Amino acid sequence: MVQKSILITGCSSGIGYAAAVGLRADGWRVFAACRRQEDCKRLQAEGFESPLIDYTDTATITAGLEEVLQATGGTLDALLNNGAHGTPGAVEDLPTEALREIFEANFFGWHTLTRAVIPVMRKQGHGRILQCSSVLGFVTLPWRGAYNATKFALEGLTDTLRVEMRDTDIHVVLIEPGPVTSKIRENSIPHFERWIDWQTSPRRTDYENLLNKRLYHSSGPDKFELPPEAVVQKMRHALTAARPRPRYYVTTPTYIMGTLRRILPTRALDWVLSRT
Repeated sequence: MVQKSILITGCSSGIGYAAAVGLRADGWRVFAACRRQEDCKRLQAEGFESPLIDYTDTATITAGLEEVLQATGGTLDALLNNGAHGTPGAVEDLPTEALREIFEANFFGWHTLTRAVIPVMRKQGHGRILQCSSVLGFVTLPWRGAYNATKFALEGLTDTLRVEMRDTDIHVVLIEPGPVTSKIRENSIPHFERWIDWQTSPRRTDYENLLNKRLYHSSGPDKFELPPEAVVQKMRHALTAARPRPRYYVTTPTYIMGTLRRILPTRALDWVLSRT
């Protein structure tokens, strides 16, 4: 049996790393990409093939994918787009340049890589494209406007691509986790400090009493938080099922929010989200 290959981005930690470890154990040939060379070297020391792919640098996307295709002889069975970061802050305090920056990392780079992979999958006659979205791709939470926006955009583009690929054997899937153990909180701090002038904000008291405490002082796992391996379990089904589902919920809050979004009026849902 020919070993199947998958390119996973954002593998330095969290969901990406768990997916790389779990799928390699399942027999996949895993290309575990990272955006920093030191993380690639660490994964290479663990036995992974680890190309450098930084979503904000198109040259690395092109070179990283070419490295994968040279290794496989020009084929790729699956792509898992995963790497992303947050830029916390109230929308009124969010500079447009901050939005441009996060869209490069969380959305435009994903699209660049996906478009580059599709011709490969068309030529070989099959493929799987998994997009690691979020519960925040279909409901919003305060202070996360930039991240919410990138995930809402990702969901719209992915849904469109899935419909357009109905006449092919390329399956396009959304993975929608809620709270999962990762470094996204701490990794978002530099972006917050770079872009958000919270001390002169009309919401300064809210920052002091709410966001800053959560951002800088971990209080342990969130309620219903699951390890990243829970996400990998859903990815396994998406990669192997003859007819994968269009979207996979992960964690209890995702199921709850999916239900509330269907049954509650908008103002009622706004109230619930404002209390979260």
